[in-house]
Amino acid sequence: MEMAAIKQRSPGGGGGFAGCQRTVTPWWRLAVLLFSVSSLPTAAALLEGLYCGTEVCYDVLGVTREAPKAEIARAYRQLARRYHPDRFRPGEPGTEGDTKESAQKKFLLIVTAYETLKDEDTRRDYDYMLDHPEEYYQHYYAYYRRQLTPKVDVRVVILVTICAISIFQYYSWHSSYNEAINYLVTVPKYRIQATEIAKQQGLLNRTKEKGKNRRSKEEIREQEEEVIRDIIKTKIDIKGGYQKPNLSDILLCQIVLFPYYLTNYIHWYVTWIYRFTICREEYGTEEKLYVIRRYMKMSQSQFDSLDEHSKQSFLEKQLWIKENYEVYKKEQEEEMKIKMATDPRMKRYRRWMKNEGPGRLTFIDD
Repeated sequence: MEMAAIKQRSPGGGGGFAGCQRTVTPWWRLAVLLFSVSSLPTAAALLEGLYCGTEVCYDVLGVTREAPKAEIARAYRQLARRYHPDRFRPGEPGTEGDTKESAQKKFLLIVTAYETLKDEDTRRDYDYMLDHPEEYYQHYYAYYRRQLTPKVDVRVVILVTICAISIFQYYSWHSSYNEAINYLVTVPKYRIQATEIAKQQGLLNRTKEKGKNRRSKEEIREQEEEVIRDIIKTKIDIKGGYQKPNLSDILLCQIVLFPYYLTNYIHWYVTWIYRFTICREEYGTEEKLYVIRRYMKMSQSQFDSLDEHSKQSFLEKQLWIKENYEVYKKEQEEEMKIKMATDPRMKRYRRWMKNEGPGRLTFIDD
């Protein structure tokens, strides 16, 4: 009777074995899910290829994470003396079981550990990696960013670059100046003047020399050339791109003296506004030449290279007045047009452009 009752309850769906089977199935699924999650790879604090690899740098040196820099340095020196390839001796205390090859690998690991921990920033990144192993992408980025960053201070690189440019700039100007002097020595006008000055100063008076002190004609000629060259250097003031090089003009000195120049410019500008804008003073000669140079859009060196006659002509025409300068500018443009129109070379060029054009190589002469 009991067996019949059980059999009758089983197909009912509310109890019996069928009901038990429905309640047990979700637990098996949960167990499978937990097993799958546990089998996933966990994030490791030690990454191969970063810092000391799978070894802890603190353990390599035998120090704690709270060890100061002095203790880290002391531990490194002790281990370095023990495992250095030149000082390693198999069988010494502390090196039992190590070969020369394994000692060399340990020495490299010791050096890596010390390089990691001796620097405060690198040690901070390494400690962060130990505390946050899950952020391995961030650890790779931080490690290789420090490895690839130049070790030299950027300020040192900039200073060396400025010094190199300044040296090249000075010697380039010096070479141009020597070329200008060499050219002026060959110009008869300046050579004759320098020779006369040298004779007046008694630098070219040839005295009779006898015995061992007697010089050859070639030596006397070289000395005379050097005297003439020195006089030309002293008496002729070369301006423009071939002027005598000055240390204050090179880039390094310009940068160093920039605050001084800026202060002077501000003082000059304020004084100019006060004198000629507020107080309505009249321009002096220097101020007039400055205004003329600004109108002509010339640099100071370009304006200084002009002869005194040209500057005096500017002053006579009162070119510091805007209206006078505009008239002068139009006159110069008209003169240039007339000059180009009457120039035989320009005539031939226009004729060639009209008849042949730039696509042919024939040239028609008058």
